[in-house]
Amino acid sequence: MRPKKTILCVDDNEQALSVRKFLLETRGYRVLTAVGSEQAMEMFREGGIDLVVSDLIMPYMDGNELIRRMKEIAPEVPAMLISGSVKSFDRGNRADAFLPKGACSPVEMLERIRLMVARKRGPKKGHGLRAVAAGQTAAAIAADSAENQVEVHDPMVIVA
Repeated sequence: MRPKKTILCVDDNEQALSVRKFLLETRGYRVLTAVGSEQAMEMFREGGIDLVVSDLIMPYMDGNELIRRMKEIAPEVPAMLISGSVKSFDRGNRADAFLPKGACSPVEMLERIRLMVARKRGPKKGHGLRAVAAGQTAAAIAADSAENQVEVHDPMVIVA
């Protein structure tokens, strides 16, 4: 059995935080919660975080600044910003993804989280250099990659 992936959820709204925690725990994730940016930074510094999901608008330090500071510590950890008041994504943000609250269903949010955690883990075994070493042509590798990609048609933006 694989160890549970750990998600750090940050939101100054404790009700939203508890709902998000319940939703993620019932899907098998280990969830740490923080009601403020300073508490979140302390938890993040301890390590072991696979994904950060943070509200954008919070007192003292907004979610964008929080993620900027976290990326200075561990740039490989993916981060998602969510907001109920801001509806568009500014590419100047440090988050890997942005999701307006209420713009998609909980199922869609869970799928985004699953993809981001998988992205941190890296590509599946059997792809990449092994295919080249096995003598596959570039066209065959591209066809295999296209076959395994997921298309998304909702308002979330993932920045590569």
